[in-house]
Amino acid sequence: MIVFDLQCRDGGETFEAWFRSGADYEEQRSAGLIECPFCRSANVEKAPMAPRVPKKGAANPIARLASMQAQMLKDSRWVGDKFAETARAMHNGDVEREQVHGSATLEQAKSLVDEGVPVAPLPLPVTPPNQVN
Repeated sequence: MIVFDLQCRDGGETFEAWFRSGADYEEQRSAGLIECPFCRSANVEKAPMAPRVPKKGAANPIARLASMQAQMLKDSRWVGDKFAETARAMHNGDVEREQVHGSATLEQAKSLVDEGVPVAPLPLPVTPPNQVN
C-alpha cells in the first residue's frame, strides 16, 4: 500500500488517498475514478509531500537505550539505598571493588563526586530486583 497527498485543482483542497501502488494510482486517475471528496471534481493531482522515510536504526531509541543500560548492568549488583555508602567504602579500600548500582539522593551523589568517587547517573530508572514480577 502507498499513501499520496492529493490536491483538487478546482477547489484547492488537499486530502489523503491510499493505493496498492503508484501504477494503481495512475490507472485510476487516467480512468477518472479519483475525485475530490469535497467538491467531487475529477481534476485531482498528487500534491507536493515530504517523504516519509524513517532514519536507519532510529525505530525506537528508548528501547535501544534500555537494552544498552541492561547490558551495562547485567554484571552489576543492586545495593539499593546503600549505594553512596557502598561506593565510598569501595573507593576507600574498605571493601573489595565490584560493579554496583543503586539509588542515591542528589546530595549524596554530589558528595561522592566531590570526594573523587567515580560514579555516573543511569539514563533510565532501574526497578529494584525485589519489585520485578
